[in-house]
Amino acid sequence: MKSHSLFVTGTDTGVGKTVIATALTRAFVAQGLRVAVMKPIASGSDPTSDGPRNSDALTLMAAANVPSPYELVNPYCFLPPISPHIAAREAGVRIDLPLLRSRFDSLAAAADCVIVEGAGGWLAPLSDSGFMADLAVALDLPVLVVVGLRLGCLNHALLTRESIAARGVAFAGWIANAIDPHFDRAADNLATLSAHLGGPPLAQVPFLEHGNGTPDLRAAARKLSA
Repeated sequence: MKSHSLFVTGTDTGVGKTVIATALTRAFVAQGLRVAVMKPIASGSDPTSDGPRNSDALTLMAAANVPSPYELVNPYCFLPPISPHIAAREAGVRIDLPLLRSRFDSLAAAADCVIVEGAGGWLAPLSDSGFMADLAVALDLPVLVVVGLRLGCLNHALLTRESIAARGVAFAGWIANAIDPHFDRAADNLATLSAHLGGPPLAQVPFLEHGNGTPDLRAAARKLSA
């Protein structure tokens, strides 16, 4: 494992994992590191002449400075925007964790760090018995949690943290992402999260209208690489 590699998960789908993973990729590049990216599994893609392509994977690739073939970055790319285990079943595909580990190792061999973005939340199913968490374990990476600040985030974040600890995976920290501009008592919720997640967030990202813009996470990247 490269020293600064990370597995980026979230408290749910739609909490800004790609925004955060992309910003971290750019921040590590700004540090002078060779940064590769990986979106091992993606559901919700567009058909192209080269095969299905996922916009999140393409966004990550555009931020990285280690060029990699799409098939290495996103080995499992499914067209419908549904849970990976359903998409894989409908496609007649079994998601193979050793294969994903092999692809990760190929990326890591050419880079100082690899930013890996999961799909959905920490326990998004990959099969009838496997979960996204199992992929993080297989890759042996510290986990960064993106907490989408909205009603229900306390429960989602604390359950995610508890499950990470139960699997013996290193916890790299968390980033607070303001996805609901009308979230009530945001400061109180942040205080509660900080008290139960082991400390304050590595960064607090303000609400980005329509997801436009990339937050500056250089300070968070310095903390992660310290």
